[in-house]
Amino acid sequence: MKVLARKLRRNSTDAERTLWKCLHAHRMAGYKFRRQYVIEPYIVDFICLEKRLIVEADGCQHLEQESDDHAGVEYLESLDNRVLCFWNHDILRDTQAVLETIRSQLQ
Repeated sequence: MKVLARKLRRNSTDAERTLWKCLHAHRMAGYKFRRQYVIEPYIVDFICLEKRLIVEADGCQHLEQESDDHAGVEYLESLDNRVLCFWNHDILRDTQAVLETIRSQLQ
């Protein structure tokens, strides 16, 4: 999984790169985010470990498990995480609104 996570970091989407520019280096309200973070059996796009806040680009659709009917979001939330999902076009078209939503969840 770690190898795949590294590959995903190298091949980020435009939306992921846009969000990362705003989240890394404690730029979001002073909180540290990690990207393409492994929480078996998933790799989440962004996570603030301190606040247990996961941010997913492209609507969380890749968090669905095909082996059963349980969504990955439910699994991640069962581990005491909060999960925010945004569509790529929303991240690219209305970045400030997305950032405000993330900021409000950090407070």
